[in-house]
Amino acid sequence: MNNEKCNDPSCGCDCHHTPLENEKEKKKDHGYQRRDFIKYAGLGAIGLGLGPALSYWLQDEGKIKEIIKNPAIINGKAQRYTILHTSDIHGQLDIHDEFFWENGKAVYKKRGGFATLSTMLNELRKQNPLNTLVVDGGDCFQGSGIASLTQGQAIVPLVNKLNYDLVLPGNWEVVYGKEMLMRDMNNYSAAKVCANMFHNDDLDHDTLFPPYQIFNLGGTKIGFVGYNDPLTPVRQSPAYSKGIKFTKPEKDLAKYVKILREQHGCTMVFVLSHMGLAQQLHLSNEPCAEGVDYILGADTHERIREPLQGKYTKVTEPGAFASFVGKLDIVMENGKIKDEVYELIDVDPERYPADEKMQRMVDRTKKPYKKVLSEVIGQTRTTLERYYIIETPMDNLITDAVMWKMKTDIAVSNGFRFCPPLVPDPVTGLADITKDYLWSMLPVNSEVKTDVKGKQIWNWLESELENAFAKDPTKRFGGWFVRFNGMQVTFTIGNEKGKRVQEVCIKGEQIDLEKTYTMVACERDGDPDNMLCRMRNTHNSVSQGIMLHDVIEEYLAEFSPVAPKLDGRAVATDALPTLLTQVKGVNYQFR
Repeated sequence: MNNEKCNDPSCGCDCHHTPLENEKEKKKDHGYQRRDFIKYAGLGAIGLGLGPALSYWLQDEGKIKEIIKNPAIINGKAQRYTILHTSDIHGQLDIHDEFFWENGKAVYKKRGGFATLSTMLNELRKQNPLNTLVVDGGDCFQGSGIASLTQGQAIVPLVNKLNYDLVLPGNWEVVYGKEMLMRDMNNYSAAKVCANMFHNDDLDHDTLFPPYQIFNLGGTKIGFVGYNDPLTPVRQSPAYSKGIKFTKPEKDLAKYVKILREQHGCTMVFVLSHMGLAQQLHLSNEPCAEGVDYILGADTHERIREPLQGKYTKVTEPGAFASFVGKLDIVMENGKIKDEVYELIDVDPERYPADEKMQRMVDRTKKPYKKVLSEVIGQTRTTLERYYIIETPMDNLITDAVMWKMKTDIAVSNGFRFCPPLVPDPVTGLADITKDYLWSMLPVNSEVKTDVKGKQIWNWLESELENAFAKDPTKRFGGWFVRFNGMQVTFTIGNEKGKRVQEVCIKGEQIDLEKTYTMVACERDGDPDNMLCRMRNTHNSVSQGIMLHDVIEEYLAEFSPVAPKLDGRAVATDALPTLLTQVKGVNYQFR
């Protein structure tokens, strides 16, 4: 594993570090715990912190009252452990509009921002200062203008300021290539974990990061195993993952659970995962997950408000864009879990005032890029958002622009999930679209290419529907259905693979399977020349030398203010246009 056990006797931990995690990082990680011990010991918070001051702090924490009333806690016979979980931040540093689904309609509220998140995490830590771990599930340093222009490097110091204990690489962490992935990840001061990313073909020993990490809190060992999405090299541009091999968690999860439980004596074991809710639920029902207490999931930006119970373990997921924090409190007594409470808490700037030091740090980070990224390139009269799985106003804007520029039969956009909404001002009725927001919509500035047969379009649509709605959860990409202009596609999600597409019309006419159509989509780095947006063996595929960002800017210069909306380009016979999750068969609704 290339791990070195921590040899700092003063920290009392049993964690593992790669050689790249230097002594400075170790001292920072473990020193934080020691400083907190000194700071809070005077509050009667030692062990399970159950002094009057701590109890007072907790009175307004909603469900946590259930924990406080636990008799073993009151009598000091048990300990409470807290895990704070974020994921899919996607480089979003500022307070932004956030989408909620309430009473059958979209509602937007201000959420997020690193300065807000900093205040919130610090306050939540104070509730259980010695027994709290803060973890992130990946896709952190990609997805915004500053993240893209600095290849993630500008985001890392801000994340370090939040004092995470553990971080996992997500599927988008590979976007800048293997070298930058390693550089950015290893510049995190937090411990790293991932069991299924390997250097080249060495699938036995040479993982990019430690496969597991162990934390010792008050004499209790807590183990984490990490997994990134094994489908990453397929769902994204192949060049991003060059030099990295991925495996499925079923290959070795049981082995690591045994190592953590039996060799290291861990009382609790968690999987920190970035595989999407469908794959995580599948894993929770696999025998290899026996002995796992929770799968702390990520990737599909789902907002789990009550843990979803599988056969062997439970699954959570904490939303996206630093808009939410998942908070798990567990009471342990005599080595057994006696009580547990989970809640998803909004990163609400009205509840958590901005941390001034963090805000200054964010402002300094943004300053060199402020002029270019704050430039307004257009306006919208309707809300730009990307939460719907089948069709979104944001991607309709993108494909409208590509269609206008290229004058082709069909224009295609990837089924991205990231990018917070952009809501028009209630007074002016307009919202400014900046270059920074363009980077959030399209963090990969790709070229476009053309030409494909009707039959290939039909088969490709079937393939893309399988990627989004496969009955086998291990085959779901986690992204939404592909977006387009020039086509109207009717399909049935619940049908078998290859039998979902019901009808395809191109420019108002039924598709001719033998006809050649012009089709424009992004060129994925590392794909063969005859591949178009995961469509193989296309005809006359020619790179156009035109970048998508330029197309959007030109379109907005011509047509702003725009007003994209849902207009029935993709229609499911068995789902509403506002479908918000791929997962069925569990008691869960996205809201």
